[in-house]
Amino acid sequence: MRILKVVPIVRRQHGDRTEVLVVEHPQAGTQLVKGTVEAGESVAAAAVRELAEESGLVQAMYRRDLGTWEQGPPDQVWLFCEMSVARGLPDTWTQVTADDGGHRFAFWWHPLAEAPTPSCHPLFVDALAFLRTRCPPAGPTSTPA
Repeated sequence: MRILKVVPIVRRQHGDRTEVLVVEHPQAGTQLVKGTVEAGESVAAAAVRELAEESGLVQAMYRRDLGTWEQGPPDQVWLFCEMSVARGLPDTWTQVTADDGGHRFAFWWHPLAEAPTPSCHPLFVDALAFLRTRCPPAGPTSTPA
């Protein structure tokens, strides 16, 4: 049985470039927010929950499906979801998770058109490449502070 994973995507327009929210995991490098869809949970609800749990963004809303990615681990299907969040998010912040062992995650904005940072987990390098094909450049879902 394949495990469904949601990847809630938060974008913002910063000048002439589109940026995507990424997280620095203390043990696994730079990645996108991602988590398991729980039994009986909708994809939209899972995306909202995972984004809140990992980033602290508690008033996010599901906007639309950005596509399904099956190139990751063979037992997983990743469901990319565009999210809407409050305007004026900071450029960086940290969040201590209540789940996942209480890790301190560092969040920041990565320009979508640029190559991933060297600390980016190889699986997420490929996931970002997939995301570039799915995210239209127009229209922010958040604006910088």
